[in-house]
Amino acid sequence: MQTVTLNNGARMPLLGFGVYQIPAEDTERAVSEALAAGYRLLDTAAAYRNEEAVGRAIKSSGIPREELFVTTKLWVQDAPAQDNSRRAFETSLNKLGLDYLDLYLMHQPFGDVYGQWRAMEALNREGVAKAIGVASFYPDRLIDLILNNEITPQVNQIETHPFFQRADYQNLMREHGVQIQSWGGFAEGRNDLFTNPLLAEIGNEHGKSVAQVVLRWLTQREVVAIPKSVRAERMAENIDVFDFTLTDEQMARIATLDTAGSVFFDHHDPEMVTWLAARRLDS
Repeated sequence: MQTVTLNNGARMPLLGFGVYQIPAEDTERAVSEALAAGYRLLDTAAAYRNEEAVGRAIKSSGIPREELFVTTKLWVQDAPAQDNSRRAFETSLNKLGLDYLDLYLMHQPFGDVYGQWRAMEALNREGVAKAIGVASFYPDRLIDLILNNEITPQVNQIETHPFFQRADYQNLMREHGVQIQSWGGFAEGRNDLFTNPLLAEIGNEHGKSVAQVVLRWLTQREVVAIPKSVRAERMAENIDVFDFTLTDEQMARIATLDTAGSVFFDHHDPEMVTWLAARRLDS
């Protein structure tokens, strides 16, 4: 497995396994099969409601803890955000059955972002969150966070796929030492991604599927990807993307698919902001 080096020196697998939208009752099996297939980066979140199942799969795998890179995420917290963020972290850590996290992300750029970040900085200094970062932060919010806090996020997990490629933003993050990570790498199949003629043609040129082309396109750009599947054969296919290289011409062809906009929702939309900022999780 290829890795990227974060701004704190930690090495993060370039390709991992995500559990978003996997029901809790299916998560333990799916994660166990993903670990058996060779995945070592696992990505969950308090909001996914499946941290306990991820933890059970980790425990039963027998894989040494130091060989795994485990991520979970902090949801928007009520005031006092700093205290509540610590409690939320401890809840997630207990559900996962772990002594530390490799990466703790702020899931949304809403609420008392600075109170939440100060709590995350403290957890990082204590060594229980080895790396900290954010998710779905647009450039203005990311730069503001960097300029007004002591620790620069190690990672920003953002919507990144062939229809929303984020190349300019990736360059900006690279200038500030922030690693880009993709969520929604397959765009959840929207815009008929899996039958896209251009991606299919490139796949045929390498004897690979559209999904493998997309994952190779992401990882070749050094974008950390976390594809999700509940099928063991698809998990094996998704991790089998390091035995071919897309040419510059093929990368340029994929670049023509960029629409420069989300296929899901806009974090700047007042209605979406209101919905996300008001949502709370039961412990």
